[in-house]
Amino acid sequence: MLLCVLQVSQARQTRRTLQIIRLLKSRRLTSIPRDQSQHVQAEDNTQKVLLDLCRKRGFIFGDELTSTSVLRGCQNLGPLGTRLKKNLLDEWWSTMVLNRDQVLPIDTLHHLPGSSSPSAKLSLKICPQSGPGKNQDLTTHKLDEDFGKMFDLRQDLLEGTLRCYPACLELLSKRLPFGIAEVGRCFHPVMDEEESMPFRLGERTVASLAWFTSGKTSGQWQDYWLRHRLVWWQRFSQVPSRFSISDQQDDGGRKMSIINYHFPWGEQAVEILTSLNDSALTQVHGGSSSSLHARDGRKSVIPHVVWVSSDVERGLLAYLCDALQVTGNSTARSTDQRRTVLKLHPSLAPIKVSVDVGKGPTADLRLVCQGLSTELREVGISIWPGYQDTLYTPMEQLFTKYDEMGVLFTVLISDVTLESGLLQLRSRDTTIKETMHISKLRAFLSQYMTAAKKL
Repeated sequence: MLLCVLQVSQARQTRRTLQIIRLLKSRRLTSIPRDQSQHVQAEDNTQKVLLDLCRKRGFIFGDELTSTSVLRGCQNLGPLGTRLKKNLLDEWWSTMVLNRDQVLPIDTLHHLPGSSSPSAKLSLKICPQSGPGKNQDLTTHKLDEDFGKMFDLRQDLLEGTLRCYPACLELLSKRLPFGIAEVGRCFHPVMDEEESMPFRLGERTVASLAWFTSGKTSGQWQDYWLRHRLVWWQRFSQVPSRFSISDQQDDGGRKMSIINYHFPWGEQAVEILTSLNDSALTQVHGGSSSSLHARDGRKSVIPHVVWVSSDVERGLLAYLCDALQVTGNSTARSTDQRRTVLKLHPSLAPIKVSVDVGKGPTADLRLVCQGLSTELREVGISIWPGYQDTLYTPMEQLFTKYDEMGVLFTVLISDVTLESGLLQLRSRDTTIKETMHISKLRAFLSQYMTAAKKL
């Protein structure tokens, strides 16, 4: 009898244990760990803060501003976004063209010579995604037939570059290696998710370099440009590790190296690098190939192409995301409990200095501000004329505004400046206010910008 009771008790205990195990398993499958849930919430909050700031401070314009619309190229850039884009392109142009002897710049037509061109098969696009977090933006395909017939617009810069190759080759006495660089607008159909039909044009600015070299050294050059470009992207970043490299193959089996940026909504490609063999040129230039041969030492060869293609607007969005810093309680309703700042690299910051007035005779102070602004613009320092605002704004609110605009320094001109020539200089990155003589400001800012370019 005792044995039967023990067996029944053991069976009940076993069933209870199994029920507990099943319950724990179901909880693990259906619940999200607390730290992971907080991480997802933080990334969603970062995305919202970033897009709200871009609209509020004039980086990107749009009634319904979303990460998807920006990635598709369906938004307008505001004044600060345009300046940031110009600074980014200036850095790209300086690195890829101005500081290299063997790179020639070109500017080709937006309209393709013909939608049936065989070179369309070679094109590698950075296309807009169907939604955030879906890494489907790198494709190799022909221009959509209906889209091509309607618009006949380029989707990348490769074909125009390959067509200019023979003329550029002659300018360099047919010597290898050399490059052809171009920055221009490219277009793509934006698909209606419900009807799966293009309903408008998406636009993007592309910075492209085609590097022509012999087949035996193309792999080495691809490795060189990949390292060079990754370092270049990381150079202006607050968190360089957010830029990373991945590999992918296109439909033709060609290896593409992709430089990605980790956005709050997932990784997105900002640049692709690929190596094309000599068929890239022979398909574009039909007939005799004599004009395609170049000198590689004593040999005459049709070169291979290492192609680098950057999506400038996506890079701009990456740097805005990278520069965004929220200190304090980012979930607090009151803005007084947190500080939002865009710590853009000094070379990329759209506004370097804001000039404002403090206490004193307003008319006289504004004349000083105007003269100082003109002096700084003469040395290429961009100015925000805060002194022209006739509405009184507390200085702390102005500092908040300028921090969100990414302004490096705020200069405050007051009655002390009229008496002794001293002004206040406030730093975006340190928030420290220091006193400086007005005659030393121009030299200080010039030296600061020169040092920043070497970082």
